[in-house]
Amino acid sequence: MARHCPNLLLLVATVALVFTGVYAWGLPKVVRKFEDIPETYVYVQQALWFAMKEYNRASKDKYTFKIVKVLKSQEQVTDSLDYFLEVKIARTMCKKISGENENCLLQQDPKMQKVFLCTFIVASKPWKFELTMLKKQCKDV
Repeated sequence: MARHCPNLLLLVATVALVFTGVYAWGLPKVVRKFEDIPETYVYVQQALWFAMKEYNRASKDKYTFKIVKVLKSQEQVTDSLDYFLEVKIARTMCKKISGENENCLLQQDPKMQKVFLCTFIVASKPWKFELTMLKKQCKDV
């Protein structure tokens, strides 16, 4: 029985490593967890622009929305640069067909006003010019 113990330990260790590898397979390794960074940081600005572009593209609303206030901006390093963004967005007076968004004024008519609190996570690989939306969640204010 004593001579089977090393073999059993080796088998258990191998199975543990295999299961750990299978569980982690496909998930990016976190090199640095989310940390607060200034919203003025160039890659945060790029992630905000991309998040709003994607939000407006997917929205069924005939008007575009824009960011009113950035509540939180954080960066995490994995195999990409991940940006966690909490923002307050509001409906503008620009219709989607105009293609304009940045210079649009917010809706002034109380019946037309719409405001959301949104959380976006955007993965950026600036060395490949890639941006990907990992999470988009909004709720009425």
